This record gives sequence, structure tokens and C-alpha cells, in this order.
Amino acid sequence: MREEATAFVPGHVTGFFSTHPDEDPTKAGSRGAGLTLTDGVEVTIEPATESTIVLDGEEIEVDPVTTVLETLDASARVEADSDLPIGAGFGVSGALTLGTALAVNRVFERKLSMNELVTIAHGAEVQAGTGLGDVVAQAHGGVPIRLEPGGPQDNTLDAIPARARVEYISFGELSTADVLSGDTDQLTAAGKEALSRVVEEPTLLSFMYASRLFARDAELLTERVIETIADVSAAEGQASMAMLGETVFALGTGLSDAGYEPSVCTTHPAGAVLK
Repeated sequence: MREEATAFVPGHVTGFFSTHPDEDPTKAGSRGAGLTLTDGVEVTIEPATESTIVLDGEEIEVDPVTTVLETLDASARVEADSDLPIGAGFGVSGALTLGTALAVNRVFERKLSMNELVTIAHGAEVQAGTGLGDVVAQAHGGVPIRLEPGGPQDNTLDAIPARARVEYISFGELSTADVLSGDTDQLTAAGKEALSRVVEEPTLLSFMYASRLFARDAELLTERVIETIADVSAAEGQASMAMLGETVFALGTGLSDAGYEPSVCTTHPAGAVLK
């Protein structure tokens, strides 16, 4: 057993998605596309007599992280530092969950493969209702396109072969669990249409256009988000809404050109890693 291990998991902004439930949480999930970010979450695991989860110095409860600890039979202190706000569409819960799985596997020498760990983390997220596709995207990195739902044993992933500067600004939280527990038929129809568009033309511009149409057709836009996207468009930039949060992300200098003071990062070239 090691004294500690640290994993870095990139943030993930979903542009659009469709929901695909299954009785087995490792087979359930979403189809869609998004950007992984160089801003992310660093998770450090230390063995402990009683498990605790600490994010940015504050002890919290994160159901999928607890599930991962129980699944891997590990009692540990989970210490996480995030560049990103939680509940605002950046996949922080998924990053905490996947980072915990990777670091626990090393510290407690569980000898599981990457796919096995991603499957455990993905299933825990789905079961908790905190995410459907973040974990598999964060394990992949880049600009992943999720062609089929589920964990690595079931899904199919592709990607847009590009890198970009990304700006973002968040106005608040939206509850992923509340949206996913409601009627998702309209959302799923919009997500399937968006995915078809991006598969036909896998470029960043196509992704941004499909994301904006999805946000509108799924009726997820808030007034602040609508105004901000319009401001970026007026400045000849490309922006859309992060799923699921009251957050706007833009390519290049879109938000800066529109007069905002955004956070800035780039797409992450690789997936989650042990440090």
C-alpha cells in the first residue's frame, strides 16, 4: 500500500446530449459531444480509518465518490482541489469520482485496468443521477464525441481532431439530477439531431452551432445565458451553454471580445492521468 496518490481529471463541458437509460448503470448514459478542459480537478487519496471527502478545504458529501470507495473496498481521505465551480456544467462530480477511482487503485494496489476503473466511476455517476457522460469523456480527453452510451465496455467514442482556447463565465448552478429526473423526450430528440449534425461535419464550428440549437430546442436556456450568447455573436464570436449549468463557454476570445472578464483555459489534449 502506498502513502498517497494524486490524479488529475480535466473538466468537461457538454455542448449537447441525449439520455439513454438502462437497468445496468454501467450500460446507461448519454450520447453527445463536449470539450475537456485544462482547468480540472486534482484528487489526492490517503488511507484513513474513516472515509472523508474534502473539496477546496471544505468537507462535503459526494455520493458517487462514496460508491467508488465502497466498490474498491477502500477507506480513505479524498482531498480535492478544483479550478472549476461545482454544479455549473463542468463535470466536477465526474472528475472527483474518476480521480478517486484512479488514485485509490494505485494507493490500495487494486490492480484494475483503466477501462475497469472508468466503468466503476461511470456507473457510480449514473446511479447517483449526477452525470451521464462526463466520466467517459474525461477519461478520453480532447473534444470527444460519444456515439453510444455506457461505460468503456459498451460505448463508442470518436473525437473532433482539434484544439482550442476556451473562455467561460458562470452565473450559477443548475441541478443535473432535477433535469435528468424529469421528462427528457424533447431534450433527447434535440440531442440526437445535434449529434447527427456533428457526425456529418466533425469540426469545432459545427459543434458550437449544434450546441446552440440544442440549448434552444431543449428549452434549457436562461435569460442571462441568452443575453451572453447574443453578446458574443454580436462580437462575431462562437458561444453556447454548458450542460448543465448557468454557464456560457466560447471559443477563442469570444467572451473577451464581447466585454466580459471570463476564465480562460484550453481544450485538454489527454484524458485523466495519475501524477
